Amino acid sequence: MNTTLINDFLKKGNVFAVIGVSSNPEKYGHQVYKDLKEAGYTVYPVNPHIDEILGERCYHSLSELPENPDVVDTVVPPAVTEKIVEECKELGIERIWMQPGSESERAIDLCNRNKIKVVHDLCVMVKRREG
Repeated sequence: MNTTLINDFLKKGNVFAVIGVSSNPEKYGHQVYKDLKEAGYTVYPVNPHIDEILGERCYHSLSELPENPDVVDTVVPPAVTEKIVEECKELGIERIWMQPGSESERAIDLCNRNKIKVVHDLCVMVKRREG
C-alpha cells in the first residue's frame, strides 16, 4: 500500500468517523475509536444501536455528524461497508479506511470508480504507531 496515501489519511488534524464503534472494550470498534482519540484526533463514533461511548455522543449515521470527516474508518461487515461507501459518495467524503475484515472487492471497486481514496487490509492502529 502506498505510504504517501497512508500518511495522507493519518496526518495530524484529520477528523475521523469510526463506523461500527462498540461499547465493548474487547471489540475492535471500541479499540480503534479509543486509539484514535488518545492519539489526538477528533473522532466521531457512529453506530445506529449505541447512543453514547466513553462519555461521548454516538451518532447513528454519517449524515448526523456535525461535519464531514476527513477519513471514515469502517469496522463493520463487508456488506455494511459497501453501504457506507455509497453514503460517503453522496456526502462528498473522499477517504475510507477499511479495517481488515470490513473490506470487499465490491466496496473497494465502488471507491475506485467514485474517486474515493481507500486503504484496506491494514489496521489503522498498527499503521499509526509505525508512522
